Amino acid sequence: MCGSELHKRRAAHRSGAHTGTAMTQVTARFERIKARPAYELVAEEIERQILAGMLRPGDAIGTESELVKQFGVNRSTVREGIRLLEQSGLVAREASRRLSVAVPHYHGLATRMSRALILQQVTFRELWHTSRALEPAAVDLAMDNRTEADLAALEANVARTREVQRNAPAVAELDAEFHKLIGQATHNRVLQLAKEPSSMLVRPTTAHIIANNPGGIPRLIEAHAHILDALQRRDREKGRLWVDRHLRDWRAGFERSGHDLDSAVDAIIKCSPDTAERH
Repeated sequence: MCGSELHKRRAAHRSGAHTGTAMTQVTARFERIKARPAYELVAEEIERQILAGMLRPGDAIGTESELVKQFGVNRSTVREGIRLLEQSGLVAREASRRLSVAVPHYHGLATRMSRALILQQVTFRELWHTSRALEPAAVDLAMDNRTEADLAALEANVARTREVQRNAPAVAELDAEFHKLIGQATHNRVLQLAKEPSSMLVRPTTAHIIANNPGGIPRLIEAHAHILDALQRRDREKGRLWVDRHLRDWRAGFERSGHDLDSAVDAIIKCSPDTAERH
């Protein structure tokens, strides 16, 4: 082989190697396209119309057979898409087998969010700071919107808590109920829904704290009584003062239980007599 021909082949080889490297680098910038299952697309389209207000609670969506024709997919695809929507509480199946738009219940939405918070390994510090933002806001709004029925329910709660103060698990349940009643007294569904996921983690955490520090129960009852009095008098300053004291006592009780503020709430729930899943 002559020198000029050898030179050409080596040059071509180097060029090809360079091109191959460049193609590899370009290809590495992108991930493989993943096709989404058709049933997810069916569920997504129905959900989009619900959230956009094109379908309202109570509106008929149709039967599975009708949806098969509309989407141009097989029955199993429609059925799986509807199952996702039923699980999320957006769709309900009537006795006639027709499907209609439903309103998700607070508890169902909150349970899924609480599970997400647990999976994210949220800490007590994060939970405490969230409570410091939401609880004073709830008391403030309840000052304006509470009714006599709301006050009567809170009075009954405080009275029952006094009666069972030697029963730590019962006190923990009533503490959770007290804060839920305050949320209801706001008559603001957005705030209630915002509070619920974290409240479901507060409940077992409080049960754990009280079980380890039963001496703190009288302070808890005192705080509830003062918050109730502030609501009755519409005394914002007193309400804010006692909510702050109540939350600081909760934090101090957590630390006295031997836990670090940056401990994952999930670890506390697992060793608590109560669990978020029950609620």
